Amino acid sequence: MAALEQPHEVALQKFLASHPEIRQELDHLNPLAARARGETPEHYRAQRLHEAFEAEAERLGLFAWELSLQLTVQNAEEFAARRLDVHREVAQMAGMPWDEYCELHGLPRD
Repeated sequence: MAALEQPHEVALQKFLASHPEIRQELDHLNPLAARARGETPEHYRAQRLHEAFEAEAERLGLFAWELSLQLTVQNAEEFAARRLDVHREVAQMAGMPWDEYCELHGLPRD
């Protein structure tokens, strides 16, 4: 079934599985806090999960999409290759020379 889910959703579930303290925090959110913000408790919980995920990515020196990729690939080699592919696409879309982009983001040049 996991193959049918979106990769980021799979990454979030793996993240929660490896961070039981965050799961516990999310399970004990006050529903009144959500309502005070005009949100459903489910949406409020999802927002807090995404914030925790992004904070973990930042702590690791990664973009959130990189942490998501890291949690959903088979091995480190696949992560490295796919990560560079995405970064190349971003550099092309930004019209930035690859060497300059690598320097800006601390990536290895090939």
